[in-house]
Amino acid sequence: MAIEDIIPVRFQDEKLYILDQTKLPEHDDFYEVKNAEDLWDAIKRLAVRGAPAIGVAAGYGMYIHARDYACEHGIEDAGDPDTIGTFLEEIDRTRDYLDSSRPTAVNLSWATELMAGTARQIRESAGGKNITCADIVKALGDKAEDIRKADYDSCYSLAENGLSLLKPGMGILTHCNAGILATAGYGTALAPLHLGQERGYGFKVFADETRPLLQGARLTSWELMKSGVDVTLICDNMASLVMKKGLIDAVVVGCDRMAANGDGANKIGTSAVAILAKEYGIPFYMFVPTSTIDMDTPTGDNIVIEEREGSEIYRMWYEHPMAPEGVKTFNPAFDVTDHRYITAVVTEKGVIRPPYDVSLKEIMGRK
Repeated sequence: MAIEDIIPVRFQDEKLYILDQTKLPEHDDFYEVKNAEDLWDAIKRLAVRGAPAIGVAAGYGMYIHARDYACEHGIEDAGDPDTIGTFLEEIDRTRDYLDSSRPTAVNLSWATELMAGTARQIRESAGGKNITCADIVKALGDKAEDIRKADYDSCYSLAENGLSLLKPGMGILTHCNAGILATAGYGTALAPLHLGQERGYGFKVFADETRPLLQGARLTSWELMKSGVDVTLICDNMASLVMKKGLIDAVVVGCDRMAANGDGANKIGTSAVAILAKEYGIPFYMFVPTSTIDMDTPTGDNIVIEEREGSEIYRMWYEHPMAPEGVKTFNPAFDVTDHRYITAVVTEKGVIRPPYDVSLKEIMGRK
């Protein structure tokens, strides 16, 4: 199956569609996201998930809201300062509203601020010339498409850079889903696996189920099978055994936010896999688009970790509750892998290695 058939965010005929990943693997249904409220809900309940895909969806969502707001208020052709100012304030409100849906994934706030900043730049660069709300809307539409194209190109570069670290026939462990379903292209951590499949590498992949939302079971195993990759599903607590048996040559995972020192936040359970890999002498590669690197966050201790409803642990995927009603729960969505456990960070610009406080600055162009 072509990767285009799996890409989860589509913009066609001025409408935004997302693949509802809460229904996979039984149903691969796309539905239309009509407004900011729909998108907030889709991000919050993980109908669209994965930092890059969230960023792409947010870009189109900001455009749709601005377009429809201008139309509904009859201000498309308005160019007076007061109307433009009010319009920009509405765009900023939409940015803040969407940002509240998932605070950990930096691509969300990165994309919404890029969109809001584009709107402000149009006004500031007018140089006294008349601009209209329609001019701002057009610029937002162009920027949303730029975000999508940039992510697609980034995914391909990640695939090539990641493949340079892997050899044909390797056994590879992955956690959560950092593939096509999380991006606008080949994926991040799974990108070299898809590209390797096209080139006959014959990888043997072990996918952690990734409790409690089972992204590894429902999503990673689904998309790798669609791509023809040899994939074996295991429970999260089996990772140590498959490593000890010598079945794993490398670990590849994604990242939702990387701090300036190289600490990386990813789906809950990632840090445990990294610690195990260190114990067994297995390289642990974190795939991090530069849009996911947050140089303004000093360390992983500064990353806000989203906590979700405890019912996801014992009720969401079961016909009957798997724990007593009223039991206390703790359900963080992410954990932070300390930089000392990360063998290399793979970006679209290249592969970087420790010390990350130096190499991240270099690749991000910081002094």
